[in-house]
Amino acid sequence: MAQTLQVTCISKSNRAEPHQRISFIGGSAWRFTESQAIKFIEGGMFEFFVNAGGRPVKLVVGLHRGHKYLKTAADEEAPERLLNLPECQFSASM
Repeated sequence: MAQTLQVTCISKSNRAEPHQRISFIGGSAWRFTESQAIKFIEGGMFEFFVNAGGRPVKLVVGLHRGHKYLKTAADEEAPERLLNLPECQFSASM
């Protein structure tokens, strides 16, 4: 059974395409690259969710022009709910 983690922040790249903007997702004491998170979801190791109006909304793997990316199940194509999360503030030791 997959462990469930709440995503509370992200780190963005400087890419223009919304499908390529997320570089890291994070929570209270963890962070993963988008590639790591995609592998964890696909492998059944972790499930991720965001809080949307007091309700959990699951993260899923999207595909845009052959590029895998993270979005919420409630998002259409672009990862709007993730891109609206605050920037992660991690210390250099993480």
